[in-house]
Amino acid sequence: MDHQTVFRGRDKRVPPRYGPDKQVPPESGVFGVGFNRDMSFVWKGPPMTEEEILFTVEEKMEKAISVLKENLSGIRTGRANPGLVESIKVDAYGTTVPLKQLASVGVPEPQQIVIRPYDPTTLKDIEKAIQSADLGFNPQNDGRVIRVNIPPLSTEVRKKMVARIRELCEEAKIAIRNIRREGNKMADQAEKDKVLSEDDCERVKERIQELTKEYEDKANEMAKHREKDVMEG
Repeated sequence: MDHQTVFRGRDKRVPPRYGPDKQVPPESGVFGVGFNRDMSFVWKGPPMTEEEILFTVEEKMEKAISVLKENLSGIRTGRANPGLVESIKVDAYGTTVPLKQLASVGVPEPQQIVIRPYDPTTLKDIEKAIQSADLGFNPQNDGRVIRVNIPPLSTEVRKKMVARIRELCEEAKIAIRNIRREGNKMADQAEKDKVLSEDDCERVKERIQELTKEYEDKANEMAKHREKDVMEG
């Protein structure tokens, strides 16, 4: 079987994934995965096949990269970027939600972000959240929209942003390695349960290592591009 096809989700024989709180009937023959805060996962269900292990490992590594991408979008550069404010937490309607759920965010000018709330009554809540986020922004509320002018970054601030990018990249790579460790444990368990032969188990671990290298390289490349944006923006 072509593993690359299976990993990418195009093989219909791979059963659906389940969240950590989803009950998976043992007789169903499908599997479920619970996830820890560090992106490692806990297997719940019957022994996994080679394809299921690899699919799950890559799926979670892809998630780790998605988290990194979102975190990097919030790193300041010298240019306006919706990602700088979209994830700011706003207290509204008695709960806390990301700003992007309360307003549309646009960049009409290279140095300016315009936030247009879907509900005008949240203007003050959004303005307060931006001020409390300690990003160095001074939001201007005209009663209809909020404008945020992005000040130029000093060399010192740019260096701090680069250091933060590298921290985020390392966190993503640690998450990827944790996923590798858990994937290897699942392969060992499958061998113990006679689902995989010894050779099969070794092949799965080799492929998991290849995936680990592939996704670590993705993380490094994303961080490199973001560093360039910060230093040249």
